Amino acid sequence: MSKHSLTAAEREAAADEEDTALFGFWMFLMSDAVIFALLFATYGTMTAATAGGPTAASEFKLLPTFVETLLLLTSSATFGRASVAMKYGEPRRVLFGWLVATLGLGLVFLALELKDFAEMFAHHAWPMRSGFLSAFFALVPLHGLHVAVGCFWLVVMILQLGFIGLDQRVKLNLMRLGLFWHFLDVVWIAIFSIVYLGGRIA
Repeated sequence: MSKHSLTAAEREAAADEEDTALFGFWMFLMSDAVIFALLFATYGTMTAATAGGPTAASEFKLLPTFVETLLLLTSSATFGRASVAMKYGEPRRVLFGWLVATLGLGLVFLALELKDFAEMFAHHAWPMRSGFLSAFFALVPLHGLHVAVGCFWLVVMILQLGFIGLDQRVKLNLMRLGLFWHFLDVVWIAIFSIVYLGGRIA
């Protein structure tokens, strides 16, 4: 049944269902934000607890993390462009292209972040080395795990778009994914500002 053949009551019911689903996802994001806030607070109390080991100034490199920030900001822009393509009914290949671009940027971000962690491990900056490193590896890799989940979700949505098309359920899932992806962007900006910039300035 096409959208135009629905009665006014059916369209209103579908809109209510969509609003309810998005509200529920907003609640999930808020609970996730509380977890990140607690981890930021823990990190803030542990920055000086280096136990004579590696410090933020010795381990954090601003140029790679700045590049990672640009990648994530760009991926948020490409997902925004995908949302515009979906909203205004642009050809499916346009939406597909922007989603693939977002996925590629997310994967490059993850690769660079894993490289950063590998370099820290090479300097014996392990999570169990100090309270500072334990707090760091509780916060930053959790964000990376969220990005990995977002990339997997993007793959699923790209497959659904190819095999199912852009029906109402796919649109709703893309809207949820958009909220999730932009939320990760906001969290990363906080990580870059508080953890990386703060660590080099302190």
